[in-house]
Amino acid sequence: MSVAQIGFDAEASLTWVDLTQALQAGHQLPKAEISDILLYRNKDTLLNRAAWIDGMGQLVKVATIFPQNPTQDLPTVNGSVTLYDDLTGLLSAVIDFHLVTKWKTAGDSLLSAKLLARPDAQNILIIGAGTVAKNMVLAYQSHWPNARFTVWSRSFVGAEVMASLFPNMCATQDLAGAVAQSDIICTATMSTTPILQGAWLRAGTHLDLIGAYRPDMREVDDLALKRASIFVDSRVTTISHIGELKDPIARGVIDASDVKADFYDIASGAFARSSNTEITIAKNGGGAHLDLMTADYISRAWQNRKSS
Repeated sequence: MSVAQIGFDAEASLTWVDLTQALQAGHQLPKAEISDILLYRNKDTLLNRAAWIDGMGQLVKVATIFPQNPTQDLPTVNGSVTLYDDLTGLLSAVIDFHLVTKWKTAGDSLLSAKLLARPDAQNILIIGAGTVAKNMVLAYQSHWPNARFTVWSRSFVGAEVMASLFPNMCATQDLAGAVAQSDIICTATMSTTPILQGAWLRAGTHLDLIGAYRPDMREVDDLALKRASIFVDSRVTTISHIGELKDPIARGVIDASDVKADFYDIASGAFARSSNTEITIAKNGGGAHLDLMTADYISRAWQNRKSS
């Protein structure tokens, strides 16, 4: 059995629509078995994630997150992705780590937004100006082609640079004002303390929270969580592992039962907003099963391209 080596040249075969459909289809298969190993050294993180979905295959993804790397002109996040055949367990593909991470992370939040944001959403705020933030613009544009984007970053220069890359985007220094005018808000930062205050939110807003991935990280305050209906991509990988939920649950601000649904509840119709005035929050935890679904989609798209 040949092992596919798949890099960024596969992107020509990928679409955000097809990916979100693949993610939904993956959640119709038997529930994934997943396991994470997280090791820390101060702000540095080693994350080893594995997933097995009966009927799809197995995946192992190793990620290193070193926040100081940009000072050496190096990516903050690096790693490797290996995909294994469902029936034999043989290695079937080695896929570029950054390719899988880009499409999994943005596709995860895009799926949440498609299901939870108001259909008439037009104003999208991106908080953060890094790689994930830029990828989210591409993902959102696939579903809201006429959307107007605003970007805020602690570095206004960074926000201006990002805004210059997209003709329908402007940079702002007024975060509170931008939040109050937004239909969809995406947080993609490395913050350990809340940046966005719940008091700023207007009725009907949808938030995609991406940045926090450690127990000591937060992007929104307690009030935002109390005002919103809370959704997650996976209860298993978020509630007890990520500070955005783990911290306020431990302090009694919210309860684990306040999480209304995860992606395995899509088929039942529970992963949906209940009114145009409801504030919705979707926490992106990005578990290994989502990496597996994304890697499987990329592998199939690549093989179909080669055979066509």
